[in-house]
Amino acid sequence: MTEHSTAPMIATSSEPWDAIVVGSGITGGFAAMELTRRGLRTLVLERGPDVVHGRDYLYEHKRPWQMPSRGMLQRRHLDEVKPVQSRTGFMHPGMERWFVDDTEYPYLEDRPFSWIRGYQVGGRSLTWGRQSYRLSDLDFEANAREGIAVDWPIRYQELAPWYDYVEGIVGISGRNEGLGQLPDGNFLPAMAFSRGEEHFKSALDAHFDDRMMTIGRTAVITQPHRGRAGCHYCGPCSMGCSTGSYFSSQSVTLPAARATGLMTLRPDSVVESVLVDETTQRASAVRVIDRVSKEVVEYRGKLIFLCASTIASTQIMLNSISDRFPNGLANDSGALGHYLMDHHFKVSARGRLPGMLDRYTEGYRPNGIYIPRFRNLNKTSTQPDFLRGYGYQGGSGRQSWRGREMQGFGEGLKDQLREPGPWTMGLGAFGEMLPDAANTMKLDAAQTDAWGMPLVRISCEIGPNELAMRKDMATNAVEMLEAAGATDIKSSDRYTPGGIGAEAGLAIHEMGTARMGRDPATSVLNGFNQAHSVANLFVTDGSCMTSSACQNPSLTYMALTARAVDYAVDAMNRRDI
Repeated sequence: MTEHSTAPMIATSSEPWDAIVVGSGITGGFAAMELTRRGLRTLVLERGPDVVHGRDYLYEHKRPWQMPSRGMLQRRHLDEVKPVQSRTGFMHPGMERWFVDDTEYPYLEDRPFSWIRGYQVGGRSLTWGRQSYRLSDLDFEANAREGIAVDWPIRYQELAPWYDYVEGIVGISGRNEGLGQLPDGNFLPAMAFSRGEEHFKSALDAHFDDRMMTIGRTAVITQPHRGRAGCHYCGPCSMGCSTGSYFSSQSVTLPAARATGLMTLRPDSVVESVLVDETTQRASAVRVIDRVSKEVVEYRGKLIFLCASTIASTQIMLNSISDRFPNGLANDSGALGHYLMDHHFKVSARGRLPGMLDRYTEGYRPNGIYIPRFRNLNKTSTQPDFLRGYGYQGGSGRQSWRGREMQGFGEGLKDQLREPGPWTMGLGAFGEMLPDAANTMKLDAAQTDAWGMPLVRISCEIGPNELAMRKDMATNAVEMLEAAGATDIKSSDRYTPGGIGAEAGLAIHEMGTARMGRDPATSVLNGFNQAHSVANLFVTDGSCMTSSACQNPSLTYMALTARAVDYAVDAMNRRDI
């Protein structure tokens, strides 16, 4: 960390770009594809190094003994280099390099918040869980219905055609279930349940009228789709997917943008700020610091799309200070940096299912089950203790390595180890977090990173509504396992006030901080993700979200991005921008 210093000499690029996209992950890749397909010469800026699809998946198809440290991360190494990133619990040597070194990219936590990041071309599209669900009007209308925060400026019907469009490109496998709270989609054939999941689903159907289970809706194709091969269940996906069976920027959107001949990708580009023309009140350029050389360059563009991820995009906007915007770019409302949200989780339960010992699973299915929200849908399901709701993800399989449980030695012990253990079923809940102005990210006034960017200071925690919801999450997980005849049930809630374990950020679904809204006095963006006060600036990553719902949000980000590009290009062609 260093004190603020005088900026180095700045070079100005003479290249007049039609559009500049900041970020190359889920939304940045989609913006690049859509803008170039509409004929715009587009510059894509990524702060991390390049990653070449296939070639750079160093441990794809490697067995544990073929990887560093036999596939085991060293605790001392994590504590020294990645103390925040390792809080996720699922990082391993095959994917460690897709997570930043916290020592190189520090930030400040006034209240614990795990900022999980991947700085490379493709961003977190290389590590995301790929669960892909639509929001419904239950979600878009919730703030207005309950008088919380501000109303969403859009409704489901406005976004539905863009969900259709994105699903057709990405390739989402799943099942249509006819649920109002979880709209159906444009799906490829669904993956199969395991035998244990079939048993669990039958028990839910028999014992509960208010809940059901479906297979996860996942951005993994189950048959050839748009030139990509169907999943062959080799796993684990986090090692890389050269066939492109799982969706990432590398496998779909960036190649499509590159094929137009209109995209220029510039890795190692740390975006410092967006510049504004004081006369036109339009964004005029993006100031970039080269990650390696520290050279500063300004790139001019007609359209600016911020897609760097929730906190990173807002960091850029807060750092974009001018006479017109002394408190941050497009921040007339003062809402910028406020209403930070995540999904709260780390509430789970697991139990042993009876029988079925003649059945097993084959291959590595990159998906689990989903139990959609069943709380606060209508008068019958209204809860007195909390608003909104939650869904469960999980799965069932047979235990494999059980050496610690067994006694004996020699040939007899080896024979036991060859036999798989009993079926178990696990459930983990993801709950909605209400927008709260007190949950913030700001820029530190004194401390900067290696590129002179002010450090982000985060203060965020779950509130009373979420705490009450968590009790219901745990109770119902156990109740459903009991209904399925499970034994040896264990439940867990890892939340500790002020501690590390289930703090915000760990779901890696951070949202808010540059929210959409109808009124420029209370929001940053309008219903097309366009800044109220800077007509050629669009923000389409998670920072735009007005509330969080309880579904995984990436599908919604992509739909909003495609819609925003369509609006922006049409407006530019009409000379409204």
